Amino acid sequence: MFETIRNAWKLADLKKKLIYTMIVVLLYRVGTALPMPFVSGELLSSFMTASTGSILDYLNILSGNAFSQATLFALGIQPYITASIVLQLLCVAIPYLERLQKQGEEGRKKLNQYTRYTTVALALLTAFGYYRLLSYNGIITKSGAFPAIVIIACYCAGSALVMWLAEKINENGIGNGISIILFANIISRLPSLLKKLIQLVSGKFVGTKVDNSTFNVTWWVGIIIAVLSVAVVIAMIAFIVWMTNSERRLPVQYAKKVVGRKMYGGQSSNLPIKVNMVGVMPIIFANTIITIPQTIAMFVPPKSGSVWDFIANKLFGQTSVFYAALTLIMIIAFAYFYIAISFNPVEVANNIKSQGGFIPGIRPGRPTSEYIAKVLSRVTFIGAILLAVIAVLPLIVNIASGGAFAGLAFGGSSIIIVVGVVLETIREIEAQMTMRHYKGFLE
Repeated sequence: MFETIRNAWKLADLKKKLIYTMIVVLLYRVGTALPMPFVSGELLSSFMTASTGSILDYLNILSGNAFSQATLFALGIQPYITASIVLQLLCVAIPYLERLQKQGEEGRKKLNQYTRYTTVALALLTAFGYYRLLSYNGIITKSGAFPAIVIIACYCAGSALVMWLAEKINENGIGNGISIILFANIISRLPSLLKKLIQLVSGKFVGTKVDNSTFNVTWWVGIIIAVLSVAVVIAMIAFIVWMTNSERRLPVQYAKKVVGRKMYGGQSSNLPIKVNMVGVMPIIFANTIITIPQTIAMFVPPKSGSVWDFIANKLFGQTSVFYAALTLIMIIAFAYFYIAISFNPVEVANNIKSQGGFIPGIRPGRPTSEYIAKVLSRVTFIGAILLAVIAVLPLIVNIASGGAFAGLAFGGSSIIIVVGVVLETIREIEAQMTMRHYKGFLE
């Protein structure tokens, strides 16, 4: 990885792209430090501390703590990600969008335009919801229509500016603008994590459980926890790298054909089906839905001993076995759902057939598509199980500790995003370096 970056730095044009990307990320991080008017940062920080494990905590992680600090980029890249997912789903359901998807560069530009409109609409809706949440919990320092308009406009403008920065990385940087910004947000939490490790080793760590009770950790227990934490993170990174690079390769043979006095074709290739083809999307979907009860509980506080209290705090609490089990099931279900809308075995089989190829032992056409679908289903199941294990492992640690590590609830998905972005960026840089070193027939 470091060798690839060093070699890319030696190429003038790639060096400019790397510098451009770093400048854009720096500008983005400056935006995450600009305070939001009429919002109390201290009250919001206390509120977010009490909201550990909710959807707000998850969104705060993806925004690099910008939301908990009441800054301009509090919405982060989430509206843009949601808009992209919505357009991707609509391309399957709406024939017009599906045709645009197949029209090449011109169709892609129109889809990008629709994505921008959807992002602004979602940002406006989310900004209004956030304002209502802040107002309900007394975090707004001044009431009235003018503060409401300013807060909603700032949230919406910040989200639109983040979308613009991501697209600039795609156009003039090294690409993967959304992923780069997500990576920067998650990495920005490293100093606070290192601070906690130092506190654990020095015996100064004071934790808070789900019931708001505090506990102290002695220095020798802290050293054991710190060493185990680092070892587990390293093991998870290695496991995610292995899972991301793993794939099932289906052999594809191309028939020979004679044109004049020359023979063409007869080559062997393969169709790679990655184990982690869906990436982190199933975890994002599952976390968004499964945290809904706790998020609603912020607006409608449950009475002690009521049915709503049992559902919100017991059944869907961070120390609930049901919560962990449902998370695992939903990740597997969403993995199949996402692969169904993003990979079409019939289209792949038709492309192989049109190019004169076939899978050995399988007849072209429908038998090929059915075979690809069967293999895809098995590989997807393995990938979904591996994703679920990574996501649920922090929840199991939290349950075993009685809620002492509630902040780890979304640790698995964060590591997957970070490792995935690094691998994807390195592949993109290597591809651009390969293009620049390729000697064509004109040379």
